[in-house]
Amino acid sequence: MCPSKKSKIRVYKEGRELRERQKQVKYMSVPELRHIKREKFKSAADELRTKCSYRQAVSAYLNSLLIDRNNAETYLGLGICYKNLGEISKAISSLEKAALLDKDNFEIFYELGLCHLSNQTPCKAIKCFIHAIEIEPENPDAIYNLGLAHEQCDEQDMALMIYQKLIEVTPNYIQAYLRKSSILMKMEMFKGALELYKQVLKINPKMSGTFFNIGLCLDKLGRQKEAKRYYHKFLENKPEDENANYVMKRVEIFRKNTSQKNFAFSIV
Repeated sequence: MCPSKKSKIRVYKEGRELRERQKQVKYMSVPELRHIKREKFKSAADELRTKCSYRQAVSAYLNSLLIDRNNAETYLGLGICYKNLGEISKAISSLEKAALLDKDNFEIFYELGLCHLSNQTPCKAIKCFIHAIEIEPENPDAIYNLGLAHEQCDEQDMALMIYQKLIEVTPNYIQAYLRKSSILMKMEMFKGALELYKQVLKINPKMSGTFFNIGLCLDKLGRQKEAKRYYHKFLENKPEDENANYVMKRVEIFRKNTSQKNFAFSIV
């Protein structure tokens, strides 16, 4: 077949396909057309959001909402973008609209809880995380952030219970160990904190920052020889850390105390 005939056949096929699409559009209802336009903007917005192009995604989500203001997923995507742009009030407003439209969407209530945490409104965050956990009872991130919300409310006992539950349910969730041990440190319960920090090292031996916390617990418990060993490990791994100066001063005090004891023994 000569090229000109092939070209004519291709043009004919393309024209027929175009006419078919035009017919389909012609006989579509207004709601169907609106749905197509809305999904077009939403799909573009979702793709922009995955690329972290949040400002452009916001524009596309808003275009989608101009067509249909009753789509929970659109409000969810818009809220996440606003959250990542640091516009928390707008994020909360969008996510609250999403929550009214879909009460069974875990991500909506989880993201709304995170925004309330960021906005220093922990009581509202607690309600959101509880609802999220009702939808996904074993989700460790929701349980962990519920603990953070109770911490913001100065409900340390409740936070400790939540972190302990998370440790039992998800034994490798390191952040739960760290938060619980941090509370125990503030309560001067150094022995309990020490055990938790040691468990962290068992889960992830590369978390060298934990050497400082273990050394500090031992130091507070008067176990200076052991504390010195962990302080040295900390300095070896994190010599530029903000706590390095404090550690070096403590190690120097230990050295002086040891020298004085040795001197006293030598006199005797």
